[in-house]
Amino acid sequence: MKHYGKFYIDGEWVDAIGKQRFELIDPSTETPFASISLGSAEDVDRAVAAAAAAFPAFSETGKAERVALLKRIIAAFTERENEVLATISQEMGAPLTLRGQTGAALEALQQAVVTLEDYAFETRQGRNIICREAIGVCGLITPWNWPLQLLCIKLGSALAAGCTMVIKPSEFTPLSTMLMVEIMHAAGVPKGVVNLVQGDGPTVGNAITRHREVAMVSFTGSTRAGILVAEAAAGTVKRVAQELGGKSANIVLPDADQDAAARWNVARAMSNSGQSCHSPSRVLVHESRLAQVLDAMRDAAAQVRVGAPSDPATTMGPVVNRAQFEKIRGYIQSGLDQGAQLVRGGLDRPEGLEAGYYISPTIFAGVTPAMNIASEEIFGPVISVITYRDVAEAIAIANDTDYGLGGYVFAGSIDAGMAVGRKLRAGRIFYNGAPADPSAPMGGYKMSGNGREMGTYGLEEYLEVKAMLGFTSPAAA
Repeated sequence: MKHYGKFYIDGEWVDAIGKQRFELIDPSTETPFASISLGSAEDVDRAVAAAAAAFPAFSETGKAERVALLKRIIAAFTERENEVLATISQEMGAPLTLRGQTGAALEALQQAVVTLEDYAFETRQGRNIICREAIGVCGLITPWNWPLQLLCIKLGSALAAGCTMVIKPSEFTPLSTMLMVEIMHAAGVPKGVVNLVQGDGPTVGNAITRHREVAMVSFTGSTRAGILVAEAAAGTVKRVAQELGGKSANIVLPDADQDAAARWNVARAMSNSGQSCHSPSRVLVHESRLAQVLDAMRDAAAQVRVGAPSDPATTMGPVVNRAQFEKIRGYIQSGLDQGAQLVRGGLDRPEGLEAGYYISPTIFAGVTPAMNIASEEIFGPVISVITYRDVAEAIAIANDTDYGLGGYVFAGSIDAGMAVGRKLRAGRIFYNGAPADPSAPMGGYKMSGNGREMGTYGLEEYLEVKAMLGFTSPAAA
């Protein structure tokens, strides 16, 4: 079993100071396959010092130089995409058929190039010049569910802004991030601009968040962890941008294509084993359409192929680890205990899978908003179907949540969909299954986070704003 005991600091792979090891478990077999070293506060100090030393020179590079760097990273990533996908698959169980795990990462980097090429860092406002400058050293703390996509969203914007960084991936998915750092090294990222320290949240994440020389933390993860990050960052008054939990609702209006909405919802909610913050885990159906929707959802769920991530026929793999497996099964039991109707799935593993953290695609009907499965983020392949009597009630149910990350509307006309979408309290609203767009801002209302990622809004999270008063010369582009 291979041990990965080095961190990437100041352009080199160096031995970890921390001696604690963490075992990586293949979620499809429940067996160990590798281990990593867990970092310490001292490791973080080394990484931050390297990033701080590199910041003055890198922040003064021009747009063309940073565009060229991002394009070299994209080219190097493309050459190793299959290797990266295989690593993600072993780490967290994503099927090899789920090429979105790497495709979305590549799209994020490509969007960073487009955004940077079009962005004006200096503009004139009246008699003043407004400058937008790199904020400084950034801590990028990423989760395990989309380990490369979410990292590339952050680092693409940080590099475009001229920031240096210290990366801490989830300890459950560290190897894909190590590959990404190798890719960036091969692409010629200057020494100290990118640094990687593996570790857990309470030690390494906390050290990054509290560090006085870290100017900004970008965190994606649970709302519980996000609150801890915000509290830890408060002492140094640094910027914190967060994408946290979600409990997104899909409102299916009576005039929508009910079968299409049901099929799409199953496919979207079961993708990545339901381990997505934007997952449409609540489906709001008009009471007159319930039977039709449930029939279509049963049929769609029957087409989901749960199995080994390496099997070309697999469309849904295991969940990431035993803790997640037990948590999801606990929610399924809660649904049963609270009187929800089990339409499909349940507590048992799918047939033929005796080992591995596999969850059967599960659909509940007869769900009320007060049930745990309707109000709490499950982060697994579990759908709650809730009926409504009129559109006003549907909107009220959809908004009756602590979260506000995503929202979905299926309607027979764009005007009807728009009317509902405007009233949903969430950061991204999708009409009739529209695909995600990396140029559009991503982020949440309420306890789903603050700040935005992707596109221009994501870039500006990594920039400070300076007003230049009394300077009469024209601003540079």
